Amino acid sequence: MNGPAQSPDDGYERPGGQARIPGPRGAADDLDPQHAPRPLPLSLPEAPPSPPSPPPSHAVLKSLLGAWALAACSAEETRAVEDHLTECAPCAEEALRLRDAVGLLHPEETLDLKPLLRSRVLEDCLGKRPARIPVPAWASPYDTETARLDALLQDFGDSEWHTPVRLKWFEEERRRSQRTTVAGVIGHLLTVDGLIATALGLDDPLGSDAPSGGPTVRTEYFWGASSPATRQVREPWREQGHTLVRTVSFAGRGVAELAVDYGGFALPLGDAFLERAFECWVHAWDIADAVDYPYEPPSGPHLHRMIDLAARLLPGALAQRRRAGLAAPARGLVAAGAPGRTLHLEIEGAGGGGWDIALDSPGAKPSVERTVAEIALDGIEFCQLAAGHISPEDAAVGQHGDREAIRDVLFAAASLSRL
Repeated sequence: MNGPAQSPDDGYERPGGQARIPGPRGAADDLDPQHAPRPLPLSLPEAPPSPPSPPPSHAVLKSLLGAWALAACSAEETRAVEDHLTECAPCAEEALRLRDAVGLLHPEETLDLKPLLRSRVLEDCLGKRPARIPVPAWASPYDTETARLDALLQDFGDSEWHTPVRLKWFEEERRRSQRTTVAGVIGHLLTVDGLIATALGLDDPLGSDAPSGGPTVRTEYFWGASSPATRQVREPWREQGHTLVRTVSFAGRGVAELAVDYGGFALPLGDAFLERAFECWVHAWDIADAVDYPYEPPSGPHLHRMIDLAARLLPGALAQRRRAGLAAPARGLVAAGAPGRTLHLEIEGAGGGGWDIALDSPGAKPSVERTVAEIALDGIEFCQLAAGHISPEDAAVGQHGDREAIRDVLFAAASLSRL
């Protein structure tokens, strides 16, 4: 028996019929415009702009001045404060006072490396792997001081190289000085270091026409031949210093006793290196002072070696002044090696110590029992005295005993200086 015809159940409403629940969509339905997804809007509607926030009040900006002086404000706060300072004179004055106060809380520090840092680094490195050819201990102060001065010169521009520098020394009974430039000072060090170079058989920096004589003659010759000196002098000076240290390092034992002729006197090579280290530091100090830059003294061990050299030279300097009629006559001549009148020199501070100085003859033996005077002096001030930078009368000395002996020794220390 056949029933009424069934309409296809495709889930769509038929004409005259009832709506049916749609069935699952097929792939073909995606092509039907009736089932196409509605397009999204191209852009969302923009929100109305928020009104600008009002600027901080005067009271708020004034409360931020302390943080601004310490550079502790945010970028927005910094801009607001600095804009306010252009309009408010009282706050601008307060800001200047606060900035000055912050400067006092953070004093300037030298950019130079600490004097002991290089030695510590080398000591640590050599402790792990000892140097096959070590630098002799008596050449180490020269090696260090030339390196420190070279570091100071590294960033100098042309203007700094032509900065005026006044060299000072003590001659007979008065202080002397000579005006030059930073480049002229380096030329002076180059020419006097050349005395060691020639003693070692190396080339003389003044060439084959170098005059015979001591530091003053050589320096004046250099200044006259290259006037004015320029920054070009740095390279031959530093190269010569490296060559000197390298040469004595490879020379082996015994080289320290080689004599270096200074024109009017001679020094063993070991003492000559100490003397050159001392002068390098003193003139580096002169240069740093001329360009208004801080400069630290040598490390304690190196400073002690330099002071020891000056103390050992004092009996000879005293005898030389006595021969020139500039010091009191000897009070008790004794045979060489016999105990004689003595002055005790006590140097305080880093590099200090105690030295007994024979008063009447360089060959006499210092004697505690025959000590007639004592001097106490700061180490840096003693070096300034020996460099001719302060006069014997200006030295702050603790003294006791024979006044005549004290005066003679102080003037003898100043006479160690020269151009």
